[in-house]
Amino acid sequence: MSDNFKSLSEIIGKEKEFSNFRTSVKENNVINDFYNIFPALEKNVKTSNIYKSILYLIVENSVLRNELNLKKKIMIEKINKHYNQKIITDIKFTYSKNSYRKF
Repeated sequence: MSDNFKSLSEIIGKEKEFSNFRTSVKENNVINDFYNIFPALEKNVKTSNIYKSILYLIVENSVLRNELNLKKKIMIEKINKHYNQKIITDIKFTYSKNSYRKF
């Protein structure tokens, strides 16, 4: 095999053309792993989506939503620490799936 060939993982992992793809995969991992990071929230919080590094969570209980809003910075740090990189910059809490902006 020639030295000019690169593996698919090397191309996806390093080429700048795939930076949006890498970002999407990382964001999808946050959605998929959210309940592994925060198992206590599984019954009361639903993950919605991530847009421009902002995680959108659905919390119908207003008291819990306010409490989580106070702990938002800690949650962001815990998520980013879990992945050893800055993936999430903010968290927005909403009361229903229809209340977030559709993209």
